[in-house]
Amino acid sequence: MIDRRTFGKALGTGAAAASLAAPAPGARAESAASAPGAEPGAASASGPGSAFDADSPMGAHTAFGPLRQVRAGLLDVGYAEAGPARGPAVVCLHGWPYDIHSFVDVAPLLADRGYRVIVPYLRGHGTTRFLSDRTARNAQQSAVALDAVALMDALGIGKAVLAGFDWGARTADIVAALWPERCKALVSVGGYLVTDLAANREPLAPAAEHAWWYQFYFATERGRAAMEDRGKRHDLTRLVWDTVSPTWDFDDATFERTAAAFANPDYARIVIHNYRWRLGLAEGERRYDRFERVLAGRPVIAVPTVTLDAERDPFTAPGGGSSYRDRFAGPYDHRTLPGVGHNVPQEAPAAFAQAVVDAASF
Repeated sequence: MIDRRTFGKALGTGAAAASLAAPAPGARAESAASAPGAEPGAASASGPGSAFDADSPMGAHTAFGPLRQVRAGLLDVGYAEAGPARGPAVVCLHGWPYDIHSFVDVAPLLADRGYRVIVPYLRGHGTTRFLSDRTARNAQQSAVALDAVALMDALGIGKAVLAGFDWGARTADIVAALWPERCKALVSVGGYLVTDLAANREPLAPAAEHAWWYQFYFATERGRAAMEDRGKRHDLTRLVWDTVSPTWDFDDATFERTAAAFANPDYARIVIHNYRWRLGLAEGERRYDRFERVLAGRPVIAVPTVTLDAERDPFTAPGGGSSYRDRFAGPYDHRTLPGVGHNVPQEAPAAFAQAVVDAASF
């Protein structure tokens, strides 16, 4: 567990940012209209209740209500919100190359159960911006995790269910490990995704390395140039969608809604730094060294957890979650989703929403 003083120094915003009980400063919205599902009389989310309809069609929703912005830590964070303002909070965290639309069907399902659902753009994505031009465009794992805690502080959320996939699962895992008092429960697609820099120096099996082709591409200047080129970036990210979600029959409009988030001026730098840092090819910042030392020890997560494995995701580890079971010490359930690829919340929104409700009820 990391103390508040260290947290405040890492954010670079002093003691006020470290206060876990600070009131929300008031997020600003683009419009006064309510987000979908924000009904005052929504049902309590204190228990699992009835199961979501597994046959609920994905793609039933194409947009959130008006997006909001709030200053949080080093960022001006863009986010969607759904559900009653006083409902138990769920923070849904997307991955790469995705954005908040991964949760466009999940959010109303949870909002209808009475949850307050927060879906932020990660740093370098969508309408999220750095507050200072002087801030390093750093995407190492602890920096991104601190963004999530800072957002909770800014919105006056003391504790939340954290649910994510890809970068978002890693972020949720880290918050649950380092600041368990902020995490009521965890839903993590892919299990325990805390980056082990020492282990990343070792080669994987050839099939696994093949699936990570873009990680190695980004280690080159050709890969960096491709990410900075709008057309090549578009085609590269579309190729990733096609290959890691082989059973998802999405249309062009679905991809383009998300691809708009890649026009963020810091997008290429954030993506390249993330993958180069994970391979030990880019430096982090000293302000995060203490966190990374703790994470290097692969800390056990003790909060209630549901882990999800997607059967058709090329990154899903073999063994039905056995490779990371010892990293979860609290109430726990593991589920494998047949026929589902990498973008679990958008491909299987009912299953993802059910995992959130069940984890919160452990």
